[in-house]
Amino acid sequence: MKKNQILVKEHEIIDSARRFLDVHKGDRHFAFYGPMGVGKTTFIKALCFVLGAKDLVSSPTFAIVNEYYTRDNLSIYHFDFYRIKTIVELLDIGFDEYCQEEAFCFIEWPEKGEELLPDDFIKINLEEQPDGSRVLSF
Repeated sequence: MKKNQILVKEHEIIDSARRFLDVHKGDRHFAFYGPMGVGKTTFIKALCFVLGAKDLVSSPTFAIVNEYYTRDNLSIYHFDFYRIKTIVELLDIGFDEYCQEEAFCFIEWPEKGEELLPDDFIKINLEEQPDGSRVLSF
């Protein structure tokens, strides 16, 4: 594994999420790239678990954004841009305002609104390996 990569195996996903957050201490905004079924939602669920989310974490495909709260009452915003057709839709939901908060922001399918992503977003690519594990590159 390269320095900017983490191997994620299904049975070790919580440990992988902890390692990822350790590497990115202080970072709050993350954009997850990868094909359908590669595990973006699954990994974000693990991140939310490690962060102490009190709420049920699910894909925001139809809602575009879900908000979860940690045990410390910090906000986590989980976006799914898959159904976004135009940038105007993101502006209408106030996406730029979400990004100005100190909350965690996790985005699936960020390529649909990439021109609105602030510079502080960490871009993560997920890739499935032949053995079924995933590699996160950032």
